[in-house]
Amino acid sequence: MPAADTVLTGARVRTLDPARPEARAVALRDGGIAAVGDEADVRDWRGPGTEVIDLGGATLTPGLTDAHSHPVWGIEMGTGTDLSAVRDLGQLSAALRAAERRHGWITGHGLDHNVFGGRPVHRDLIEEALDGAPAFLRLYDGHSALASGAALAAAGINGPRAFAQRSEIACDGSGRPTGHLVEHAAMNLVGALVPKPSRAERRSRLVELLGDMAATGLTGAHVMDLGDGDVPALLSTVEYEGHLPLRLRLAPWCMPGADEEELAELIALQRLAGRHWQVGGVKFFMDGTVEGGTAWLEHADCHGRGTEAFWPDPRAYTGAVRALDAAGVRTATHAIGDAAVRYVLDTVAALGGQARMRHRIEHIETVPDDQLKRFAELGVIASMQPPHTAYTRADHSDEWSTRLGGDRARRAWRCRDLRDAGAVLALGSDWPIAHYDARHVLVTARSPLGAAAAGPALTGLMALEGMTSHAALAAGEERVAGRIAPGFRADLTAFALDPVTAGVDELAGAPVRLTVSGGRITHRGGEG
Repeated sequence: MPAADTVLTGARVRTLDPARPEARAVALRDGGIAAVGDEADVRDWRGPGTEVIDLGGATLTPGLTDAHSHPVWGIEMGTGTDLSAVRDLGQLSAALRAAERRHGWITGHGLDHNVFGGRPVHRDLIEEALDGAPAFLRLYDGHSALASGAALAAAGINGPRAFAQRSEIACDGSGRPTGHLVEHAAMNLVGALVPKPSRAERRSRLVELLGDMAATGLTGAHVMDLGDGDVPALLSTVEYEGHLPLRLRLAPWCMPGADEEELAELIALQRLAGRHWQVGGVKFFMDGTVEGGTAWLEHADCHGRGTEAFWPDPRAYTGAVRALDAAGVRTATHAIGDAAVRYVLDTVAALGGQARMRHRIEHIETVPDDQLKRFAELGVIASMQPPHTAYTRADHSDEWSTRLGGDRARRAWRCRDLRDAGAVLALGSDWPIAHYDARHVLVTARSPLGAAAAGPALTGLMALEGMTSHAALAAGEERVAGRIAPGFRADLTAFALDPVTAGVDELAGAPVRLTVSGGRITHRGGEG
């Protein structure tokens, strides 16, 4: 055997490979796994240029993948004041008074719907703190924002508008805009005017962000957007100058109204790739969010909202998915409400058996019993984000729960129920909607928060599989990723503790000893 580039030893290796579940040492060569074995095998793998790393008893697992993230788009979304710690209107006013202004604008992100205490989201609640400045504040869900009067005026918004997709400029009884902008088309009217980071800022912030993600054990991410179209050029520039710390798989959006030419362009985009990134799949939206009143529900929410799909003609969505499936393109559909989930499952069912394991549903925040088994029957991947449960409360007093009502709120984030029903379950953070720390994803999968706390949790092994072997299945990469075996990619994560058996409190802050992506060491940690 040719000498390895790197040999990792002194570890408990959880391979997730049924042929050899555990080992003690791993050899890496040319970005792949060359050998897996015992301590006695190490001397046969070494050469004069081999780096030998003793992991000192750490647990080595397949590299963790965040199955739903927005690392490039999130840089823009995360610009301005971080409002995620704000808990009430008083704290919001104080944060806005102290906020930095960029080119005269105040921007913020991470604003919790619960801050408004059940009151409508309205610009009148923030105007006094702004002193006339235009402001654009993104709510945490990424599907709504609050704009000040000056911002609305700058965008020429003085009343309601019609959109090709389900979006809304919320207005009061007299037709006056409240500043609450719901869904992408409405948000973009003001968001397009907000000062953006320069290209150089985006590049440096992206590399820093991906490095920070690697420090939590992440080796890759399924990126659920293609940004503003120049993301491939941005990633190519980063790779020209150095390396991407994470392997990125990007899915451009297909929005309502897409015609044959646009679908052909989406298919053509699948050819784009770099050393450590590629376009792989297409992202759809079947609905919006519960808190924004745009989740597609079988029955209306407590405000009489939520009975319409994001695509005004859902049949057009079905046609677009069918066209992409025929071209061999994988799809991921944002579907939060029970009606949205059902419709996507119905769409995949109509495609026939060849569509198995090619399509996935993102979020799945509430789903009834009779839909659970269909995921496994149809081969539809469930992609869920356990950290989202932190935006709800165990007593169901939060905006998400009160909007849905008791029965649907009790069906919150049914990760374990889907696994028990035989579904492939990929786990992620949805950064910047929730923090990217991979350990937090594992912890909240094993110990759900808020409205999901009363439901069954994933085991430690199930959680690990959700970010490794099941994430690989979700990308169609199960033959090259998601386990530690010869011939597989050298994507590896080493924890000071065993992420399967360690208590959740220990795991939350467990040191990450080593992260390896494509054979390159992207993070080296100490004892903790």
